[in-house]
Amino acid sequence: MNPFDLIKNMQNLQSQMQQMQSKLENMRATGSSGAGMVEITVNGKMEVQSIKIAPEIVDPNDIKTLEVLIASAFNGAVQEIQEQLKTQATSMAGGMPV
Repeated sequence: MNPFDLIKNMQNLQSQMQQMQSKLENMRATGSSGAGMVEITVNGKMEVQSIKIAPEIVDPNDIKTLEVLIASAFNGAVQEIQEQLKTQATSMAGGMPV
């Protein structure tokens, strides 16, 4: 194999990786629980972008319920991101299952 072709292929791969990183940073999904009283938005890198908690759900005597609602909202957001990533990976693979 020609070393120049190898270098060109590596540069193309690096460019594609940078594009994918950018897509992951811009991808968003929101999970909610407690009838929308807790909402968490994550990006494609699974980083929390925002958390919204309705004041009426905050009860200092019942922290456990709030913890469960937060975990549920986060898990819902992550599940949505995973679905988006799966859809995108399938489309990049030309419709073949990944």
